[in-house]
Amino acid sequence: MGVAGSFSGFAGRPPGPVMDRDEADRALARLGAEHEAIETSLLALQDHAGRRLLEGADLTGVTKERWAAAEQSITLLWGYFDAYAGTLARAREIRAVRRYPGRDDLTALTDILRGDSVTVANPGAVSQGAATGGPARLSERFTLEELVSRMNDLYARSLDMVVAADSVWSALPARIDLLAAELRRTRSLAHSVGVRPGEHPAGDDLESITQELTTLRVQVISDPLAFWLPGPGSAAPGGGRPDTARYDRAARALEDVRRETEAVLAVRQDAEQRLVQLRDVLSRADRTLSEARSARGEVLAKIAASEVPAVSGPPTALQERLAVASGYRRHAQWNRLSPLLDSLEREAEDELLRARESLTSVTAPLAVRAELRGRLDAYKAKVARHGLAEDPLLIERYDAARRMLWSAPCDLRVAEQAVLRYQRAATDLLTPHRPGEYDGRQGETS
Repeated sequence: MGVAGSFSGFAGRPPGPVMDRDEADRALARLGAEHEAIETSLLALQDHAGRRLLEGADLTGVTKERWAAAEQSITLLWGYFDAYAGTLARAREIRAVRRYPGRDDLTALTDILRGDSVTVANPGAVSQGAATGGPARLSERFTLEELVSRMNDLYARSLDMVVAADSVWSALPARIDLLAAELRRTRSLAHSVGVRPGEHPAGDDLESITQELTTLRVQVISDPLAFWLPGPGSAAPGGGRPDTARYDRAARALEDVRRETEAVLAVRQDAEQRLVQLRDVLSRADRTLSEARSARGEVLAKIAASEVPAVSGPPTALQERLAVASGYRRHAQWNRLSPLLDSLEREAEDELLRARESLTSVTAPLAVRAELRGRLDAYKAKVARHGLAEDPLLIERYDAARRMLWSAPCDLRVAEQAVLRYQRAATDLLTPHRPGEYDGRQGETS
């Protein structure tokens, strides 16, 4: 970038009022401070780790396009800075000639410090001429303030791009590598328990996660800006955050596979104990059903006029599946054994519950008979304590009820009525009556 020729040929009118000495000195001090700040920023950008990585990376996609533009901007920035520094040096030279500058010196300083005194080459002259069809402007003129504003804009856009790429590279590849290491450990453990592609859904998931992480890492390295989410309303360079959505999905998927693998591993560790418990549950269900079948025969023989439900056969289907589970364990097919054991445990408990309910429903008539026998004997003991055991009516009704309850087959409905008649007679005897009060036994026949 070039600077306008020496000031000795100046013969124009300064922009606005001519600055006095104090104004010129303050302007030079401010511009000198800006020069130092700009130089510091440019050197920091030049040494930025993200910029060095971008220079050496094999870029693709949006990052390749934006880095090409950023490289041109950085080159232009240094050209602008050189022009700025040269113009500032000219102004300092004029100010250093005299301690108390004259009118001509102040006029020249005013033109340099406030006028469009900086001439730089126009990097887009060729493309602009081709686009407009007119003559290209080979140079542009700026005031120092305009040039600083232009440099600030170029610097902010260049730094934003560099910081965004560096942030993605700092965040994602390392996390992807850690997740890939966890993936390798999980895959090794999964293979040891039979969770392999084509044999278990979790094995297929492992292959999918492996391919996704490999592709993701390549894309993050070559096109980091494709994984950058700018912050809403943020004008600061690098305002935003890395887009970790794909990484997060892969991490969640791997966590699901890890849990599934650990579940299968747990099956391997306690498979024998669970199989023993399953055999015990099914054996208890079988014994309960056998007891229910025996009880049903007893009920049909001893209880008359009673509907007794049928009893199902032994759980042969579950026994067959239990044998299959034992085979899986012998051949270390843990991935197949795990879901089979889970379903067998649920169904075995259900089968035991059904067997117990069947026994309860089959033996219900016997329980009713036992309750009636107990009630009859309880009332007999009660009237005996009151010295009424020899009452003829009570003896008659007790014997009638007892014959029905202790004979086979027993008609429970008739037997219950006999017990109720004995119960009412006992209650009448045990309840004192006032003279003239009606006695329920009068006129009652047995």
